[in-house]
Amino acid sequence: MTLDEQTRLELVELVKYAVSQAVEEHPLSPDEVHWVRMAIKAEAERAELRKAIINKTLAGLMWIGIVAVGGWFIDFFSSHWK
Repeated sequence: MTLDEQTRLELVELVKYAVSQAVEEHPLSPDEVHWVRMAIKAEAERAELRKAIINKTLAGLMWIGIVAVGGWFIDFFSSHWK
């Protein structure tokens, strides 16, 4: 069942009106606004922490690779150039 363009636009307008009415009738209290802001801030901090952990992990893996290759070269040259 498909909606024609006019019906779809009317439905969108009705939904917008219903949502705006619900928001006007039940606004958030100051405590709820404070809690929402704290939740948003906490989520941003968690995202920054995840990004930092990923960056540090990748840097550590690169250093492990560099040290492993260096150790392999030292072992190779010390065993073949005696």
